[in-house]
Amino acid sequence: MKKLKFRHELKYYVNYHQYYLIRQRLRFFLKQDQHANEKGEYHIRSVYFDDIENKALQEKQAGIQDRHKYRIRVYNKSDSIIHFEKKIKRNTLIAKEKEAISRQTLNRLLANDYTVLEQEESPLLREIHYEMKNRMLRPKVIVDYVREAYIARTGNVRITFDKDLRTGLYKIDPFDLELYPIKTIDEPVYILEVKYDEYIPNYIRDALQLSGLQRQAASKYTICRKFTKSNSWEDQ
Repeated sequence: MKKLKFRHELKYYVNYHQYYLIRQRLRFFLKQDQHANEKGEYHIRSVYFDDIENKALQEKQAGIQDRHKYRIRVYNKSDSIIHFEKKIKRNTLIAKEKEAISRQTLNRLLANDYTVLEQEESPLLREIHYEMKNRMLRPKVIVDYVREAYIARTGNVRITFDKDLRTGLYKIDPFDLELYPIKTIDEPVYILEVKYDEYIPNYIRDALQLSGLQRQAASKYTICRKFTKSNSWEDQ
């Protein structure tokens, strides 16, 4: 299995004024993500999974330091790239495993047909098969937002602003034509994420003015799960 590479991940809530000032500074010396459109943005839609005990949700709310969660992620509402991902947290460090799946596999997984993964060689997909079969891992909620990303080669730093966070409520198909995600945050607030390997260069730290921001948990999954009426498994 490929060795995991853990990184630091810091999250902050910023208002529009803070976002605008930081963004203007970053544009001078960082590159925007190559997948961004003419506005410097791209769209992310994820389907988060949880098990019969809602383990991912409960551990996040309890502040457990070592935990993980599963999600399927697509970009710009296209099925050309579909990843099943496992995000792993170890104390203050984050790592991610991911494996590409087909649209057909996605559809079967959304229908709780985990047998589609029986013959997979990928350790991650075999793990997901086990979790779906034995712990009733199931799709729970759609998390939908727009991302503006900046990249610095020095220190392998990646800075993102996640905007217009929405949830699909009880819809779980990211390609559902009748999916109309609703806003989850009323105020004009953005989620600033700072990801880096060993260090943040001083010029980036100065531009971000992190000393003036308060670090937050800012779990998009938890925010969106609050919009479901119940955490029970009556439908299973």
